[in-house]
Amino acid sequence: MALLEIKDLVVSAEEKEILHGVSLTIGEGETHVIMGPNGAGKSTLGMAVMGSPEYEKTSGTVLIDGEDMTDASADKVAKKGVFLSFQNPVEVPGVTLSAFIKSAMEQLTGERMRLWDFKKKLTEAMKSLDMDPSYADRDLNVGFSGGEKKKAEILQLLMLRPRLAILDETDSGLDVDAVKIVSAGIDLYRREVGGALLIITHSTRILENLPVDRVHVIADGRNIAEGGREIVDDINENGFERYMKA
Repeated sequence: MALLEIKDLVVSAEEKEILHGVSLTIGEGETHVIMGPNGAGKSTLGMAVMGSPEYEKTSGTVLIDGEDMTDASADKVAKKGVFLSFQNPVEVPGVTLSAFIKSAMEQLTGERMRLWDFKKKLTEAMKSLDMDPSYADRDLNVGFSGGEKKKAEILQLLMLRPRLAILDETDSGLDVDAVKIVSAGIDLYRREVGGALLIITHSTRILENLPVDRVHVIADGRNIAEGGREIVDDINENGFERYMKA
């Protein structure tokens, strides 16, 4: 049984149709990539799967473990083991990074965590991402640089250990060194947790050291191509023009 199955999904926002029947299937532990030009609907797909109220699914289905989650709220999707990192992480004044992660972990498990155990795991995960430990006690994303915000997202990924991680433009705005660190964190999640990945990107830098099982090219809210890693290499060299014409 597929972990995630999207069938002919049509999505609208503010009465404008953005996705026009997108389909894809992801199995346990697989790494899939969605590529496409800006405005293709890539981020909309991630938000719609996660149950964002900003997007209306007018037809089609989203199945997780074979269960229809098309109309499920974001918290219910999260409890099924789905994680979404945002292209532009929001600032949350008054809530520290560590408090946010601890609360999220307890919400998922339904159990209180011993503070000592939590802090030990958090310290280890922050070290793997080369994050200053002081960020744990800072308000979530407040005053963080673009790179630190993305590291904080990957830190949440490592701590929450979801079955499926949807990563939306995680490498956007990062310098070369930050991309390497974030990529290493994603690979650590893949190896230690064995979770599936859906990486949404129009770049290829973050994919250089990651195995890729399937690539989906989306343009104008539609599937226009699908294949193996060779599509990433082709787009990296020649762009999207050939796929757009086809």
